[in-house]
Amino acid sequence: MQATDTHLHSPDSSFDGGDLDCGNGLLLLIRKHIDPLPRGGLLEIRSSEISVEEDLPAWARLTGNELISWTKKNRQWSFLIAKGKLSERSAAALHLSPVAHDGHVVKIIIPSQLPSPAAAASIAPLSVMGIGSWPRPRWMLQAKHEHMEGRLDEASFQATADDAVRLAVSAQLRAGVDVVTDGEQRRDSYASFVGGLLDNCQLIPLTDLLPLVDDPEEFARELRALDVPAEEVRHPAVFGPLGRSRPLALHEFEFARTLTDKPVKIALPGPYLLTRTMWLECISDRAYNNREQLATDIVRVLREEIAYLLASGTALIQLDEPVLSEVVFSGSVSKRSFMCGALSEKNDIPIELGFAKELINAVTAGFPKERIALHMCRGNWTPDESAALSGDYTPLIDTLAHLNVGSLLLELCTPRAGEMEILRAIPDDVRIGVGICNQKHAHIECLEHVLEKGERAIQLFGKERVLFTPDCGFATFADNPLASEQIAEQKLRVISTASGILRKRHGVSH
Repeated sequence: MQATDTHLHSPDSSFDGGDLDCGNGLLLLIRKHIDPLPRGGLLEIRSSEISVEEDLPAWARLTGNELISWTKKNRQWSFLIAKGKLSERSAAALHLSPVAHDGHVVKIIIPSQLPSPAAAASIAPLSVMGIGSWPRPRWMLQAKHEHMEGRLDEASFQATADDAVRLAVSAQLRAGVDVVTDGEQRRDSYASFVGGLLDNCQLIPLTDLLPLVDDPEEFARELRALDVPAEEVRHPAVFGPLGRSRPLALHEFEFARTLTDKPVKIALPGPYLLTRTMWLECISDRAYNNREQLATDIVRVLREEIAYLLASGTALIQLDEPVLSEVVFSGSVSKRSFMCGALSEKNDIPIELGFAKELINAVTAGFPKERIALHMCRGNWTPDESAALSGDYTPLIDTLAHLNVGSLLLELCTPRAGEMEILRAIPDDVRIGVGICNQKHAHIECLEHVLEKGERAIQLFGKERVLFTPDCGFATFADNPLASEQIAEQKLRVISTASGILRKRHGVSH
């Protein structure tokens, strides 16, 4: 497309990116302004940075937005881009208020003192629980997208999410679980949702990152091969010092506990996962000198959230760290991997495992160990087993054995995870949450198989230490669920039935 003298259409919103390039903050400003626009809305991007002449048309093409026209006067560029296609434009797009953005980071307020834990219901041996996520109804997904794009107000979104949580909790209760989650209905994914809640962080579509990698086309092919819906998955991007001026998940717990008297579990992305996810050299190094400095603030905000969750009576807080398996099973130490959202590169295995252990123990220090759990699996974004990582727990045992957590909730159903016997090296005061059904497969496990697996776990670890779960969540990424609500409920019901038989067999009362 050739430059024109003027734009034939008037923008609905505009901003001046100055001399920022796509790898140094311009994409964040674009996302700030384009997200609130309806489909067909027009955004003008003004810039004095020479690289945008090539990069912005490429960005528009890769992200599915339409470049309408562009002008160049001296060293000043102006690009007019339609959100989606100009043909989607409606009359509503003609009456928009400009989106304001002052370019300043949010001031961080650090609590001077964190609250002490309150009492919570205990979790009995052989209890059954989901890992966290539950398939969202279609109307919940629509509300989530409209809210993220600025077309649904906060109150309406939360009311819609409340209805979805009611359905998710009801399904779990019908299935007979002993510990309930809210199904992560308010989240776009199990981890990246924090990018929309933390100060000085925002969610950007995965496609926005394509211009930032060395080989965008190869990276796009890699995502397609992994069955990752890049146009629907959003990624947290840091543009200033991180802070927690609003809860990450406390509101999830407070609503879920109104729906049941059973213990409620809340899952949070772990500190190593968040550090690997948020540390993108081309973006986050504007706010932090290195990933260790970023990790310090991640540890702080997670400790703040955990303290308030425990003080409110959350029975169990689960830190999700599936990327630990990526460290030891993905091969090349420098290979970039999607692995549940962690796009940044890594160092060699001992360094990464040591860094992860240090971060997790820094987050959990001083909290009641019995109310903290850690979950890991080998990838949960596609039903294609060949795309998931494979390997037993041997290279992770030393790390897992030295974490300050009271429970390990682990993938153990699939052959990819190896044998349970390896976990006998875990200290006796740590419970083992045995993944006992495969959430990726549509078939429902037979009761005899689940009973056999459960009995084997009891013989290995003792009845007091065993909990039962699926291998992972049923809808880790909101737009890419791995099971329907009906299948998820049936799988949990089989686990609950097996648990009831095993409790009676071993004299365990609830």
